[in-house]
Amino acid sequence: MSATMDTESTYSGYSHYSGHSKKAHRQGRDRHKSPRSKDGSRSEKSVTIQAPPAEPLLGNDASRTEEGQDDNWGETTTAITGTSEHSISQEDIARISKDLEDSVGLDCKRYLGLTVAAVLGLLVFLTPVAFILLPQILWRDALEPCGTVCEGLFISVAFKLLILLIGTWALFFRQPKADIPRVFVFRALLLVLIFLFVFSYWLFYGVRILDSKDTNYQGIVQYAVSLVDALLFIHYLAIVLLELRQLQPVFAVKVVRSTDGESRYYSLGHLSIQRAALVVLENYYRDFTVYNPSLLTASKSRAAKHMAGLKVYNVDGPGNNVSGQSRAMIAAAARRRDSSHNELYYEEADHERRVRKRRARLVVAVEEAFTHIKRLQAEEEQKAPGEMMDPREAAQAIFPSMARALQKYLRTTRQQQYHSMESILQHLAFCITNNMTPKAFLERYLSAGPTLQYDRDRWFSKQWTLVSEEAVTSGLQDGVVFVLKCLDFSLVVNVKKIPFIKLSEEFIDPKSHKFVLRLQSETSV
Repeated sequence: MSATMDTESTYSGYSHYSGHSKKAHRQGRDRHKSPRSKDGSRSEKSVTIQAPPAEPLLGNDASRTEEGQDDNWGETTTAITGTSEHSISQEDIARISKDLEDSVGLDCKRYLGLTVAAVLGLLVFLTPVAFILLPQILWRDALEPCGTVCEGLFISVAFKLLILLIGTWALFFRQPKADIPRVFVFRALLLVLIFLFVFSYWLFYGVRILDSKDTNYQGIVQYAVSLVDALLFIHYLAIVLLELRQLQPVFAVKVVRSTDGESRYYSLGHLSIQRAALVVLENYYRDFTVYNPSLLTASKSRAAKHMAGLKVYNVDGPGNNVSGQSRAMIAAAARRRDSSHNELYYEEADHERRVRKRRARLVVAVEEAFTHIKRLQAEEEQKAPGEMMDPREAAQAIFPSMARALQKYLRTTRQQQYHSMESILQHLAFCITNNMTPKAFLERYLSAGPTLQYDRDRWFSKQWTLVSEEAVTSGLQDGVVFVLKCLDFSLVVNVKKIPFIKLSEEFIDPKSHKFVLRLQSETSV
């Protein structure tokens, strides 16, 4: 009795030999001869959507067939352009539904905070004006006349309120860049402080002025001026807490992308964990190269290829311990791993060779296309001014001469999903309009650029999840680790405090640098 376990199959268990060994051998051969049916059943798990415009220049399946293509690919292949197929997974559908559910709650929270801040700000600016106007409306005849000092206070209140209005607009009324999970503690404390401050002023005003109908109008105006002065000091406090406190670097954070290990270092001041997460995400889109999952499939396919074909035979029957089979597979995998570094070396060398060759072809094709553009521009200058070629038309005219070389290079470097034909034409027209060189045009495609460089729909993640053992409203501390997760990858942030540096001064006497050079006047004859 024997059991055969094939790593390419999807079942496990034991199969018993019988007298019909030929029939079993024929069934196994038929199973290995029909891999298409297996792929067809596997493809039913994905949903395919026909997308009209803004498709990538190359299909997403180009990276799977790249290894089997020779350098003359395209001359013997018929390509059909115009439409492309994009696949969407179940995770994408779940993410879309989750975004739709969370958008309602986020919008309500955002508008609620803006409404409270706007109502409180309106109350702050109307309170000094109300303090001055209410006595004039309620007991105007009983008020003492306002002298020169009182009228000068009117000008002081007006200008102070104008300065306060401009400062409040610059500090608070900004378009929000993100929705944070918890309230901003310092901002909430300032709002509470302002509310208590204005409420106490109204309470004192109602008890000592409105009830008694104070006739000293200059004292009332002076009371309003003191309120405006106190509001200006609160505004200065807000600037210190919200802006100046975080400017001095205190912590050094290391940000690592979980998939490919790309990392960056940033210096941060006194911030809460959620605000530090926002700073990290803003810098991520600017500094990190775009996330390309196609570059990670090569190592996975190589590991699967090494494990494929390993077979373990159980000659003692189904009752034997299965741990022996595991040890056998581990030993076989270890023996294959000893020689896998040679395969990896030659694979990477061959890939680098193809990249260099196709890069050279692309550079030559683009230089020839730009030379053709200069020749066309020289011909257009001799024509009438109304017959000048538009940059978009010029880009469409020279694009076919470089399209094949660019297509092959993007497929080899697995960048085809980030560059659509429309985006390439727009970039080419932009380079022609600004009289840029071929090297400036190729800069976007020869190396992976920052995330913001590419189309927003291809990299932007609407939902980030902050995972932290500490409260997200607490400040950064030495050794704090938090994770920012999106659908495809995560950013691991490790916080380290900048060490205290002690400098000492050493005085060097200027006279210690002086020396005397004595030369002997006697010479040998």
